[in-house]
Parts: sequence; structure tokens; C-alpha cells
Amino acid sequence: MFKLFAKTLLLLIFWQTAEAQVVQDCVDAIPICSNTPINGGTNGFGVDDFNGAPSSGCLEPTVTGTIESNSAWYRFRTAEAGQLGFNIGHNSNEDWDFALYRASDCSYLGEPIRCNFFDNSENTSFIGVGVDPTGDEDSVHYEDWLQVEAGEDYYLFINNFSNINSGFSIQFTGDIWVDYPNSALDCFIVSNLLGPPIAACEGGNMVLDASTSGAIGYEWYVDSGSGYQLISGATGATLNVQNSGQYRVVVITSAENIVSDVQVGFNEVPISGIVEDETFCYEENMTFELDSKNSEALGAMDPDNFMVSYYNTQLDAEAGINPLEKEYGLMGGSEIIYVRTTSLANPNCYDASQSFTLNAIETPVLNFDEQAVICEAVGSVEIGEMQPNPNYTYQWSTGEQIPSIMVSEAGEYTLTVTNQSNGIVCEASRTVSVAISNLPVITSIDIEDMSVNNTVTINTETYGEYEFSMDGDDFQSSNVFEGVAPGVHTVSMRDPYGCGEVEEEIVVVGFLAIFSPNGDVLNETWHIEGLSTLNSPIVSIYDRYGKLIKQMTEFDTGWDGSFKGRPLPSTDYWFKLSYVDDDGNRTYAKYLQSHFSLRR
Repeated sequence: MFKLFAKTLLLLIFWQTAEAQVVQDCVDAIPICSNTPINGGTNGFGVDDFNGAPSSGCLEPTVTGTIESNSAWYRFRTAEAGQLGFNIGHNSNEDWDFALYRASDCSYLGEPIRCNFFDNSENTSFIGVGVDPTGDEDSVHYEDWLQVEAGEDYYLFINNFSNINSGFSIQFTGDIWVDYPNSALDCFIVSNLLGPPIAACEGGNMVLDASTSGAIGYEWYVDSGSGYQLISGATGATLNVQNSGQYRVVVITSAENIVSDVQVGFNEVPISGIVEDETFCYEENMTFELDSKNSEALGAMDPDNFMVSYYNTQLDAEAGINPLEKEYGLMGGSEIIYVRTTSLANPNCYDASQSFTLNAIETPVLNFDEQAVICEAVGSVEIGEMQPNPNYTYQWSTGEQIPSIMVSEAGEYTLTVTNQSNGIVCEASRTVSVAISNLPVITSIDIEDMSVNNTVTINTETYGEYEFSMDGDDFQSSNVFEGVAPGVHTVSMRDPYGCGEVEEEIVVVGFLAIFSPNGDVLNETWHIEGLSTLNSPIVSIYDRYGKLIKQMTEFDTGWDGSFKGRPLPSTDYWFKLSYVDDDGNRTYAKYLQSHFSLRR
């Protein structure tokens, strides 16, 4: 947050052009000190201080053909070191530019150390150095803070691009005003008995002090627009002032009288309108646009002359520190927001009497899943909110008014949760899609073999969504395994919702579907490849009538198609493969194609 007003020293604008203190030329630049008020608008320029130059820093020729069009020049000297910035306030429909030079002579200004020439298409009310007092962190009308040292001289040039202007104000900002509130600028550059011009708020009382050693008497005058008039009865060294005007004192001495003038301006103190409370439905990370309350706080006041800002505490609002961002991040529940309405001309003129409450009614947050599965073996499943809020009401599309329900049929079930407070109804709905999952069943397993890397496909006739694994590896959605080496493997099939899991032990080996012992050297014997991967394998071959024809182990070279030395006819034969499992039991391999053909 920006500590705006805690870092701000007022340099007040007077909005009456006739009373304004403004000079058009650098050589006559007005010295600034303390709370010196700054002009009431500009109208044209005197000599061209840039001598026809095509640019000065960011500045370029204006509609006049020169860099200056409607100019004002000021100068100041730093008396302390620290962070310095300033806000130039103006009407939001006007286009102002500025350049700041570190120089002690108008003839040698050099390039500006801070400069801004952006048009005001965004209709902002401030340009300057440091941070925008409205809280706009991305304003293109602001340049970086300036780090100053004591004894440095500066010239500030302010220019209106066209002649459409109603004046501007300057407020100095920065840490230097926190650390040195009364001595940041060198006031000795202002040579005046009564000091620099004075800014005040309406209803206040300013004391002008002309006390002079050796004075015989004092005469006080005021010019309210028609020339200086003697103030009757004002004969003391001090004068209480409650109205704007140009004041003069004549100090009568035994030698030469001393004459001193000072400008005093009183600005309007805003009176904030009533700001109504806001009640609304709240969701996580939601923000509230605080500027939407500006019109209520301003009422009939001109938004070009007053600014509204918002705070978390009354103390911050009174001090004008830690203003809240426009997009205020809500915390939920009730929050009191404190309002400060401030004069753009004089930030010391403000009203912080109003506040309003943000009643953020929480919109229910639903935490339950949108999908559920009924396991076939269980027959039902509980759906809905398992950790209900006792302040909410619950309504299911099936009619139940409870946070969770048991369902035994597939379908869609909608729960609406309502939070009602202060006449506001906040609700959220969620639909749960319920499906029924059957127990997994392995119907068959296809093995494409006769290779070092085989393909295994797990088949099922049950309907549902399943996952598959081989030899304890991660489960996958595909029922196909590629690159399977010969040997004994364990395949698993499960329901991903925890409804069940089955596993089978399979043997992956290779054998010929057809062999032909006809003397041509090709496929003369039938055998099974990969038997060596099994423990004590035995292959038993049968004819179609179940007669045992041949038994082989992994050490046999194969069957030549004969029985007791006599060739058998061309037909289909069956086989079984058994082996000793890890438990020491002889078992038969499942899911193998159990027949082959003999062709002669």
C-alpha cells in the first residue's frame, strides 16, 4: 500500500486565475518553500526558454510550434537528503506535462532528470514523480522517485498542452517529508517578512506574524480583488486571517518602513455523503470495486476537485495513510471500510466521517466428487457433502433435504446448497453422475507368440471401465501388452473405483500351428519354443479321441508326427502344457491355443 498522505507536503492550488501566482519564464521562476500555494492556471508563455529546440528530454513542440504553450516555472532547493516526489493535480479532462531540471541557472538547464509528456487519454487527475495518489500502480503519468541531497537546486517546468486548463496543484511527496517535515526545502530562497504564500482550509484561522525588532507600529491591508484596503483596527504585529486574499503589512520603523506581501488561500472542506452498506454473495478470491462507492461519498461535489480513498481503520483514514487498492480483495464476512474525501487542491482539507460495511455472504463451496460408482458387490454408494455446514440448507433433485444420500441406481443426482443471510440468498449446485461397475472377469487371453517379444491381450465380456497390469507393474487403461518375453507371467484386471480385482497366471510360449514331416527339411517336427523358461515343463500330445500320443520335456527336439515308429495321418492334434509353479505344484497352462495341424 502507498503511504500517500503521510509522505505529502501541500503546495496548494488557487482556483481563481486572477489571484494566481504564476510566471511564464524560467528566469522569474517562483521560489517554493514549505506550503507555498501554486497557481490557478496558465495562459500562454513569455520568451521561449528552450530557444527553438526541437526537444528537451521527453518534451516536444506543442500546438504553438515550441516546447512551451501555457507554461509555469518554479524553483526549489533541498535542505535535506532523501526520497522526493510530487503530485501535480488537475482536472481529469486536461492534458498537462512537466519536466524537472537539476540546475541553478536557467541558462544551463541541461536535460531534465524527470519528464512526462503522455497525453491524458485515460482522463487521470494526476501526473508527477513517485506514485499516483489514487493507487494506480501502472499509471504512465508517473516517473520514478528522485533521491536528493541537501543543497541541490531544481527548476520545475509545468505546461498545459493547449489552452484548456483550470489550474493545477502541487503536493510534494516522499520519505523526506516524513523524516524532515519542517525542513525538507530551504526556505531562505524566499525573501519575504511574512514568508511564502499560505494554504489553509475553510473554517480555519491563520496567524500572520510580522514581528520586527524596533518596530514603532504596524498597518495591515487586504486585497480581495479590488486593490489593497486598510484593515481597520489591525495595528498589532500579528493578524488573524480567515478569508482568502493578498495581505500586506507595513512595518513602521524609525528608519525606512518595511512592506511585505503574502498570499493566503482557504480551500473548501469536503463533506462526505452517506455511503450505503453493501451485501452480496462472496466467492473465494473475489474483489470489490471500491471506486463504485465514489459517487455516494462525493454527492454533489465535483469529482475533478475532490478525491475519495478507502481505509481499513479510522486512524488510517484520518491520517490518510495505507489507502486500499481500488480492486479490494475481500476476506469474507463483515468488514468496515472507512472513507476519506480529500480536496485535490489541498489534501489537508478532508472529511473522514463516513464508513460503510461490506457484508460478504459466503457462497457455499462444494467439495464432493462429481462422479461416483456403485460396486456390483455392494449395491449402493453414498454421494454428497460429507462435512456439511450446519448454517446451510440442502436440497436434492430427488427430494431429500439432507447433505448426503445413498443411491443404488445409475443416473444423475443434483444437490443445491443454500446460504441465506441479511435477505441475500447465495447458493451453489453440483450434479453427481453415478454409474454401476461390474466385478472384473477375465474371459480369455490372446497370446501372439513365436517371437522373443510377444503380444498379450486380456479379454473380458463384462461391461465397465477397467485397468490392467502385468507382473505387478503400474496399471494401464489398455488391455494389450507388447514386448512380453516367453515364460510365466501374472496378469491383473481391476475396477479403478475399488470394486474388485482378479489375476491370472499365464504362460507365454511359441509353437507352430501347422507342421509337415514330409522330408523337405522345413517344419519337419512340432515343438514348443520357450519351454526352458518354465520349471519342469511337460508337453502332452493327444489325437482327436484323447489318446496320448507323445510326451516331451524341454530337452526333446520335437515330435516327428509318428506313433511307435508309424506315421500318423494328417489331421488336428491337441496338447496340454504343465509345469511346476512357485508353490511346487504341477499346474496346467491356461489360455494357450491347445491344438495344431499335421499336414503331409
